[in-house]
Amino acid sequence: MEYIKVTKDNLESEHICCAISNNNDVQVSSKKAWLRDRFDDGLVFLKSIERGKCFIEYIPAENAWNPIQADGYMYIDCLWVSGSLKGHGYSNDLLGECIRDSREKGKKGLCILSSAKKKPFLADPKYLKYKGFSVCDEADNGIQLWYLPFTDGAEPPRFTDRARHPHIEERGYVLYYTNQCPFNGKYVPIVEQTAKENGIPFLAIRIASREQAQDAPTPVTTYALFFNGEYVTNEQMNDAKFLKLASEMSKT
Repeated sequence: MEYIKVTKDNLESEHICCAISNNNDVQVSSKKAWLRDRFDDGLVFLKSIERGKCFIEYIPAENAWNPIQADGYMYIDCLWVSGSLKGHGYSNDLLGECIRDSREKGKKGLCILSSAKKKPFLADPKYLKYKGFSVCDEADNGIQLWYLPFTDGAEPPRFTDRARHPHIEERGYVLYYTNQCPFNGKYVPIVEQTAKENGIPFLAIRIASREQAQDAPTPVTTYALFFNGEYVTNEQMNDAKFLKLASEMSKT
């Protein structure tokens, strides 16, 4: 199996796996702009030469866009293998390379977000457990921080106090998001417009810096939707999904 490391030098010419290939599409351009600025922070984006969703993205935890305290660890933004590429050992290959690279860089171990039961856009807890990861912290909304220490006695990573207890003061729907997820470039404006057309209070807050992300009121910063102060979901929404959710929430 062959893999390509995406860098500043080849970013424009490479397909980034989790969005359509047209570089002029806002989903692709927003993600690539986000990646371009992260490479200087030590981000690694490794993907299969096969066309499809098959890649790993990781970064030194000190520079992660998440409210975690994990000095000396490597944080995995995303490990994604799907479709026809599943079941061929790609996940093991990509994670193995992350482990090798992180050890070589002197890291204490790896950490990644997941949950007790599989949630959309989060790592599969069954796979993490199989690979030797364990839970080191958990937020009130069920989002968990898992870690794989390289040495005995390594201090476990943890969430910030604010992220461990997700809550905000604003009423209505409030969405925190980043351009790390390419789908946001397309669907956040769609949901904003849908909410406006249907008279639903909605505020989208784009997290635009590492400092903002590390101070976020939620462990998941790529997409975190709140309603009347309480966390609802990290699942990206289109107009139909949002209207269905809003209808269900109005009954509670």
